[in-house]
Amino acid sequence: MATFALPTPSDLHRDRPALPGDAAWWAFCAATALALAAFSSLGPHRVWGAAAALGYVAAAVLAARGRSPRTAGAVAVTGAVLLPLLVLLAVDRAQLEVDVVARSAGLLLSEGTPYLERPVTPEDFNPYLPGMAAFGIPEAVAGPGPLTDPRLWMGAAFLGAFALALPTGARREAARWLAACPLVALPLAVGGVDLPVAGLMCLGLAGAGQGRPGRAGLALGLAAALKWTAWPAVPVALALLATGCGGEGRRESRAARGDAGRRGSREALEDAGRRGSREALEDAGRRGSRKALEDAGRRGRRAAALRCGLVALLTAAALVLPAALRDPGAFRSHVVDFPLGLTGAVSSAASPLPGHLLATHVPGGRTLALLLLGASALLLAVSLLVRPPGTPSAAAARLALGLLLAIAFMPASRFGYLVHPLVLAAWALARQPPAHPHRIRERVRVLVIDPVRARVRRRKQVSR
Repeated sequence: MATFALPTPSDLHRDRPALPGDAAWWAFCAATALALAAFSSLGPHRVWGAAAALGYVAAAVLAARGRSPRTAGAVAVTGAVLLPLLVLLAVDRAQLEVDVVARSAGLLLSEGTPYLERPVTPEDFNPYLPGMAAFGIPEAVAGPGPLTDPRLWMGAAFLGAFALALPTGARREAARWLAACPLVALPLAVGGVDLPVAGLMCLGLAGAGQGRPGRAGLALGLAAALKWTAWPAVPVALALLATGCGGEGRRESRAARGDAGRRGSREALEDAGRRGSREALEDAGRRGSRKALEDAGRRGRRAAALRCGLVALLTAAALVLPAALRDPGAFRSHVVDFPLGLTGAVSSAASPLPGHLLATHVPGGRTLALLLLGASALLLAVSLLVRPPGTPSAAAARLALGLLLAIAFMPASRFGYLVHPLVLAAWALARQPPAHPHRIRERVRVLVIDPVRARVRRRKQVSR
């Protein structure tokens, strides 16, 4: 007798766009880690490359033998994050950014500003906004140690914000894959300031998609107080809210639309009633109600976007302005001039991307790179006006594209900055619906309808 079963949640979950996790993917990650261990001039990077390669090779072997993606991913995270992190904490080694954050926290507590007054060498500069110093406060207060290391707090902030930004059912899989990805595992182990910024941007877009402008503004304001790269997320979130996407915004605008619709309809009905025509009553009522509903909806969306922008601006201002006004000259030198390559010190952010190559090898190339950077920002702004994103995933993809262009054209840039578009793209992919309705119907047809039809045909044949 033929048997059948309805599709289970796990069946439908398999229809979600899959993140790479087969043996070939882990082998590629292992090759990347080995290349970094062999060619990097930075000690912490070499330690990470050697340890991560072992984890990735083990994950590739497990995947090739048919073990579950969860098991292979857990092994990859252990080898690419936990093992090198413990080794580096034991020997007190980290990427330069960790020392910069720790020093800036000490300066903030003692001097009221996280910036040295007269920086000379590249190591003296702190190109981050004042909020970044918060991750160094535990070390500044309690002293150096494994539990006060800034990279632990930056990693925890990233993973927490990213997990909160995801739907409940997708949190473990997406967070595990992202933590194992080399571009994220490396800064988790050696220290990276871009991770908490990327996590907070995802959290802000998630709040905007849920129609929670206050929550979205708070997350984006916190991100904007850490680093300049978070600022493009604010107009993207405002455009998302302005489209009316989100639960709270819909609820607020629905109430306003209902009230305005009743008022508009009543006025139109009374006017038509005076003319004494039933047809005119109905037609005028429909026109008045529709127009009032549309007007109220636009007002509700504008109010939500305004609230988000105001909360983001006030949050960022509260965290940035006190330190910036303490020494405006130092603030400009550290966070504006140095990242743009306008100081005598040469930034270590010198990956061979188009902006850096132009600034280094082409006469007047720095100006050209800055013009291209401005043009990419203008294109992003125009795209938000002409075709605003309608879903959080579309907003994340738009922001990822804009940041990718900015990273490419900045005069001082590095490959590590690509973690921003990577995190946004992974978040957008993890938010995709579990299955397309057509695929659900197809699965129901295969699992339910076809077996029933087959049984009916057999019964007819037996009765004959």
